[in-house]
Amino acid sequence: MQRERAQRRNMNALTRLRHPAELPMLSSLLRLYRSVRDLAAQISEDWTANQRDWTMPGFRAIAVHRLGTWASNKRPGLLRSVLLVVYGRLYRYVRNHYGIEIPLTVTLGRRLCLVHQHGIVFHWKTSVGDDCLIRHGATIGAGYGGEKTLHKGPQLGNRVVVGPGAVIFAAVKIGDGAVLGPNVVVMADVPAGARVFTEAPRIIRFTSSTREPASIDNMQQRI
Repeated sequence: MQRERAQRRNMNALTRLRHPAELPMLSSLLRLYRSVRDLAAQISEDWTANQRDWTMPGFRAIAVHRLGTWASNKRPGLLRSVLLVVYGRLYRYVRNHYGIEIPLTVTLGRRLCLVHQHGIVFHWKTSVGDDCLIRHGATIGAGYGGEKTLHKGPQLGNRVVVGPGAVIFAAVKIGDGAVLGPNVVVMADVPAGARVFTEAPRIIRFTSSTREPASIDNMQQRI
């Protein structure tokens, strides 16, 4: 009987060695390693999408958001608490110095590119697809639709391009491959592949003077 019990213990030990997932500590380390590897892969893709320049404000803002999302999905514990404190400070730095505000509740797709800094603000329930490009001055999710849409963030599909100064209202859906031009105000859903631009500027009046432009010499004399 003792010999059989010893053989069973040895077999159980060998089985656990062959299947590391059955060891609690080793299993936790493996999960941590895989999650860190996935986080590094996402940040590497973002780095490539943002011209492979780690000093770009857009890339830094995205990397901080990735870190915060990764940390918030961890089990409660010391490591999670420390990482969230670090994220909170980095978030405030990015918001105050670069003018890019991405709340932790925002869902970002892969390979996002934020071009230039300042004035990029996301609604706290925004969802962004893969391979999107957003330029400076864009407001993703302006809350002017009343209480019904105030808590519903916009949804951007894949490969969406948002021009500088564009404003997308809350609860608006932007289809895959859509392009929003500069300074457009999007208040309704945009179908996939659509191009949305503001009206071209018009000359509304001419000056009363029809003389030729003054020469540089004359201008210098006037100055």
